[in-house]
Amino acid sequence: MEKHYKGGCQCGVVSYEVDIDLDGAITCNCSRCQPLGVMLAFAPRENFALHKGADNLTEYRFNKREIEHLFCKTCGIQSFSYGKMPDGTKIVAVNVNTLEGLDPRTLSPTHVDGRAM
Repeated sequence: MEKHYKGGCQCGVVSYEVDIDLDGAITCNCSRCQPLGVMLAFAPRENFALHKGADNLTEYRFNKREIEHLFCKTCGIQSFSYGKMPDGTKIVAVNVNTLEGLDPRTLSPTHVDGRAM
């Protein structure tokens, strides 16, 4: 079920709101997700609004260079990333750990073997 959340980085420079369904949350063992310890959930880009901090984000791309991994230049937290589905639909991958008022340990994410992809 889709729910409304606020989120952002550790230092508060980046803040956003998103309508997202956390039932599809994942963990991944790829070379990026595993070291970061992120849990991700995905939403259509139109369900996401970046309220502040756009000018304080820096981007990192790896592998196929298709996903915009964005993180705060001040505290280094990656709150979200921008990407596309295979059909071209724009999505946002939200780091569930950056959502306010939510304990991610209460979720049961699906594990994805990103190293094998």
